[in-house]
Amino acid sequence: MSGAAQAGYAPPTGPREPTPARRRSHWLLAVTVAWAVLLGVLTWVSVRDDGPTVREQRTLAQAGPVVDRAVGELVAAAAGDRAVALVPDRIEQGCTVTPLLDGATLARAVEVVAPGADPRAVLTEIADRLPAAWRAGVRVTGDGPRLRADAGEFVLVDGRPAGDGRVRLSVRTGCRPVGDGYRAPAAQGGPEVAALAAALRALGTPAAPAPVLVAAPCPGGGGPAHTARVTLDPAPAEPSRALAPVAAGAVLFDATEGYAYRQGPVTVALAGTELTASTGCGG
Repeated sequence: MSGAAQAGYAPPTGPREPTPARRRSHWLLAVTVAWAVLLGVLTWVSVRDDGPTVREQRTLAQAGPVVDRAVGELVAAAAGDRAVALVPDRIEQGCTVTPLLDGATLARAVEVVAPGADPRAVLTEIADRLPAAWRAGVRVTGDGPRLRADAGEFVLVDGRPAGDGRVRLSVRTGCRPVGDGYRAPAAQGGPEVAALAAALRALGTPAAPAPVLVAAPCPGGGGPAHTARVTLDPAPAEPSRALAPVAAGAVLFDATEGYAYRQGPVTVALAGTELTASTGCGG
């Protein structure tokens, strides 16, 4: 056969036309990339704008009332011949809810001062008084007794000895979207502030910083419980001698770990450098 081109036939001068299979492969790749981009955009919009679809996505603003009620339950359960004080809330930023959304953790706490008492017995008594739905219990670990409970809505309760005759009961949300943020219950000055001022005068530190006021709703619609607290620097050298006149014989305890007394419905306690005046649930 000669190398001349046949009449009426044009030899190929460029690349071959893509086969149908190659065209389909390119089309599928383009669709896959577009779908991935669309899913990313929809996820971002949903996280930003949509309401929570599972409980773990509830914001701090939504979890806050659950935490506050849990704190009130703890105050009521810890009542007795002890000093019970509210601790200011703490918000820890920087955790990750999803790869596209940062979050924060809300923590509140109640501090119980009971010098000479067995921490395990204190925690067990408190656990027995908590709502049955919390399934509260105390177990002994290598670090001492621990109270664990579930306050609902993925809000966890933990109790443990804090040293110097103190037990700390903590309530935590875990990592949540911030949303509108947490708003602590309003705390207004009342008999706690007056009792704290009287104690400061007796200790010779009337010019101490303005007290931090903390509140929590009591169970059953009672309360709220309040605490007014200041940090003294340095700690008073002989608090029992200074506070005995204002205590007027209503002393709860007088020990190396602290001093506490009742003044009407208010419990005033000095533990280390922390001076608190609190009203609990039920007065």
